[in-house]
This record gives sequence, structure tokens and C-alpha cells, in this order.
Amino acid sequence: MASSFEKFQKRRVITSYFSVVLSVFLVLFLLGTLGLFVINSKRISDNFKEDIVMTIFMKNEANDSIIKAFDEELRLASFAKDYVYVSKEKAAEQHKKVIGEDFMQFLGVNPLQNSFDVHVKADYVTNDSFKKIETRLRKNPMIADVIYDQQLVTLVNDNVKTITFWILIVSAIFAVVSVLLINSSMRLSIFSNRFIIKTMQLVGATKSFIRKPFIKRSIMLGMIGAVLAVIALIGILIYVDVNFPTLEIFKDEILIGAVLLGVLLLGALIPWLSTYFATQRFLNLRTDDLY
Repeated sequence: MASSFEKFQKRRVITSYFSVVLSVFLVLFLLGTLGLFVINSKRISDNFKEDIVMTIFMKNEANDSIIKAFDEELRLASFAKDYVYVSKEKAAEQHKKVIGEDFMQFLGVNPLQNSFDVHVKADYVTNDSFKKIETRLRKNPMIADVIYDQQLVTLVNDNVKTITFWILIVSAIFAVVSVLLINSSMRLSIFSNRFIIKTMQLVGATKSFIRKPFIKRSIMLGMIGAVLAVIALIGILIYVDVNFPTLEIFKDEILIGAVLLGVLLLGALIPWLSTYFATQRFLNLRTDDLY
């Protein structure tokens, strides 16, 4: 009978420890993910902005020397992140693949123009900047037309501002909720030991002596959860870096290290504070109030 009761108590303790570690892990993992997203939000938004293409069509009169000179001009331009020269022959092949038919057989000639597809740097992705670039380019007599999606530029900028605003609000709310969830898990763990705490106090143990093993245990459990969260976050970072190399997710190593270190510190700090105040509460209760 005693053996069965001891096994039951042991299972209950293990379950209690597991629930604390799991809650700390989940909360810190989500908080760390949000932190990584926040520090990389500008890079992510810049990546979306720099996907917008400005197409510059050259006149048919533009010979190879003129195209090479304009290529050099784009290479030195402060607004151009990168660009690709698309010859009229290559453009015809691309159209053929899209529509599934060779339109040149019907027309007899290639009506398309040589062009440059330019990805503009994120700092220049605004309607005003695009208009200034367009005005500057149109001064070149060999440029036939400059095309870009004005509505997309406006939409991207407006959405980035809105998303950034809500990310900051959600981050603040989630930080508070995270602290409350971990605090709740720790308080439940201490609650199951309230009679042990009061018994130790009745036999003359000091408050600091009583708190010490509980704080030590909670910090250990919190750190286990934090280490697991850090491992999971590193896995997420590696996955993103492999599948989305253009984001250069590991570029800000110091900020990433700060987030991971912050997760570890929170894994120790929050359980310590929660356990301290939880044990203090039961130490101040009368014996009759424990029931």
C-alpha cells in the first residue's frame, strides 16, 4: 500500500515538474520567436519592398554601346540594388513560354524592346522616390518608357507601417501574458507543497531557509525550459536561413545573441520571482487558511 502511494506521489511530482518545464518552454519559445521577428522586421519588410521591379524599356535605336553605357550608369546608381538586362530575343522567349505560342510567327517581327528589370533599394521604395527616379531616367533620349506598379508601392508601404505598429502592441501584450503564465505555473507547483512549507516553519526553519530549495528547483526547471526554447529557436533560425537565404537572418548576430540570452535570463528570473512571492504568501498564511 505504502509502495503504491509512493509511486503515486512520485508520478505526481514528475507530472508537476513536466508541466512547469513545458509551460516555460512554450512561453519562452513563443516570446523568443516574437523577439526574433521584431529585430528582423525591417529586414523582412525591406525584402518585400526590394521585390518590386521597375522596368526600363530602351528604344530600338539604342545600339550595343548605348546599352552598355546605360548598364554602367545603373551599376553606379545609388537607388539600384540589382538589375537584369533582358534582350528583346530573351523577352520573346519568355512570352512564348507564358502564352504557349510563338507570336513572332504571326507578326513576322519581334515587336518587343530591350529592357532592364531593376530592383530598387528599400529606402527608395516610396512613390515620391520612384517618381524622382522615373523623371531622372526619362531625361535619357534612348529610354522609351519606365514602368512600375504604383499601387503596389503604396500598398507595401502602408502595410509595413500597420504591421510594425501592431507587432509592437502584440509584443507588449504577449510579454505581460508570458510572465503571468509562468507565474501561474510556479504558483501551482508551490501550492502543492504548502503543507510542507508550513510544517518547516512550525519546526523553526527561517523563511530564507524554507524558500531556498523551492527557488533552486524552480530556477533549474525554468532553465531547462529556457534551454529547450533556445534550441528550438536556433532550429527555426537555421530553417529560415536555409529556405530564405535572401533574408540574411544571421546578419545581426549580436541582436540574435541578445534575444537568445534574454530567453535564458527570463527562464531563470521569472521562476525565481514567482517562487519567491508564492512561498512568501504561504509563509504568511495561518495554518487554518491552508485548507
